[in-house]
Amino acid sequence: MSDEAHSLTYRRPSVLDGGRLGLETAGGTALAGPAGNPRFFTGFLTDAAPVAGGLQAVARVARSRYPELTGRPVFRDPVVTCNGDRLRFESFSRCCGVYARLDVLSDGLDGEVHDRGTTNVDINEPLRRMLARVGGRDPLHLSVGPDDLTATTLDGSVVEKKVPLPQRWLRGFAEVQVITAGFEPRAELSAVEAARLLRSLPSRSSGALWAVPAGRSLRLTGSPTPGAVCVTSPDRLESLVPLLRFARALRVYGPPVRAGSHPVASAWELDLPGMRLVLALSPGLNRGFSGEGAVLDALASDDAETDAELIGALLSFEPRVEVDLLAERSGLPQPRVRDALTQLGTAGRVGYDLAEAAYFHRELPYDATAAAAMNPRLRNARALVEAGAVHLDGDTATVIVGDHAHRVRADGCTCRWWAEFGGTRGKCKHALAVDVMRNGARG
Repeated sequence: MSDEAHSLTYRRPSVLDGGRLGLETAGGTALAGPAGNPRFFTGFLTDAAPVAGGLQAVARVARSRYPELTGRPVFRDPVVTCNGDRLRFESFSRCCGVYARLDVLSDGLDGEVHDRGTTNVDINEPLRRMLARVGGRDPLHLSVGPDDLTATTLDGSVVEKKVPLPQRWLRGFAEVQVITAGFEPRAELSAVEAARLLRSLPSRSSGALWAVPAGRSLRLTGSPTPGAVCVTSPDRLESLVPLLRFARALRVYGPPVRAGSHPVASAWELDLPGMRLVLALSPGLNRGFSGEGAVLDALASDDAETDAELIGALLSFEPRVEVDLLAERSGLPQPRVRDALTQLGTAGRVGYDLAEAAYFHRELPYDATAAAAMNPRLRNARALVEAGAVHLDGDTATVIVGDHAHRVRADGCTCRWWAEFGGTRGKCKHALAVDVMRNGARG
C-alpha cells in the first residue's frame, strides 16, 4: 500500500516573539476558508488546562504506533478546522489505527471568530512541554489562521517543521466518517466510573475484548453480545487517562453486534469543560482505518462523483452538515446526499461528529480525483467491468478472473477474500465490479 505524502511548505520560520509563540503553517487557498487568507479565530480558552491536555492527547496519538516499533519516529501534525462556533483538532496514529479529535466548543472559547477554514499545525516537543506546564488559572491564548497558529502562555518555545500529509491519513479520514456514521450510543459513564474503567483496562492485549453494560458501568468479556462495544488493544485508549481529572462523563459508541460478531471499530468520547475529546479505535491492532473499505459502496456509484460536486458547492464550513437540508437544497434524495458526502470524505472535506450525529465540513489539500487510485479494489473492479468479466444473471452474477469463476450474490462472493473477511472489511473486487456493472445498467 502506498504511503505517498503530500508535502506542504511553510512560508517562513516559526518564531517566539515576546512570549507569543508563532507556529507557521502551510497556508494558501487549498487550506483556507472562503476568504482565502483570513484569521480564523483569536482569543482565550476559558478552561486552558483541559485544552492544553487535549492538545497533548491529539499530538500523542499522532506520534504513536500500535504496536510500537523501533526505528526513527515519523511525526504527523494535527489538522485544525474553525467551524465558526468551535475549533477542531484531528490526528491519526502512525499506524492509522487510532483517530483522535478534540472539539473546543463555543463555551470553551472567549474570543472572536473572523472566518472559517482548515489548516494543519506543528505540535512538536517544545510546544508539548509548554502545554504540559499550563494549569490552574494559567492563560492560554490562540490565534488560528491559514498561515500560523499562535499560542501564548506564561512561557514557551517552538521548533519550525514542515508538514507531510500522507495518503493513508486521507483514506483514514474518509473511512472514519463512514464507519462512525453507523455507530449508536452504547453507554454513558460518570467521571468516577469512567476513571475506574479506563484505569482497569489491561495494558497489553492484542485480542478483542468486549465492554458490556453492567449497572452504571461496563465490564469486559471475551465474547460479543447485543449492546457490547469492541475494544481491541485497550492500551490504545491511554491518551484519555491524563484527562480523567477534568472529565464530566465518558460516552461510548459502536455499531450493532451479536453473538459471534467479528471485531469492529468503536469510539470513546470524554466530555470535558467546554470541549470533547474522542478516540476511535480500528477493529484490530494490525488494521488501520485506511484499509477498512467502508467507502467503497458509495464510490462504486456512478452518481456519487457528480452529486459530490453539487453538494460540495453547498458546503460552507458548517459545524453541522444537515443531510435533510442538503437534500432539500440540492433536490437529491437523502441516500444520494449521503453517498455524495462519502465521496467528499475521500478528499477530506467532511467528517462525522458522533455527539451531534451530524457531518461537519473541513478542507484538506488533497485531490478528490485521486479517490479511485487510493482504492485499488475499486480500481480493479472497474477494470473487470471494462474487460467484460462480469456477467449478470438476475440477482446473482458471475465474475471471470483467469481460470476462476466467482459467484456473487447479495450475501457475498465465493472468492477467498470473502471467505477470510466475510465482508467485514468492505466488499471484494468481484462484488464491487457487479455493483459498478448494475449501476451502469441502470444509468
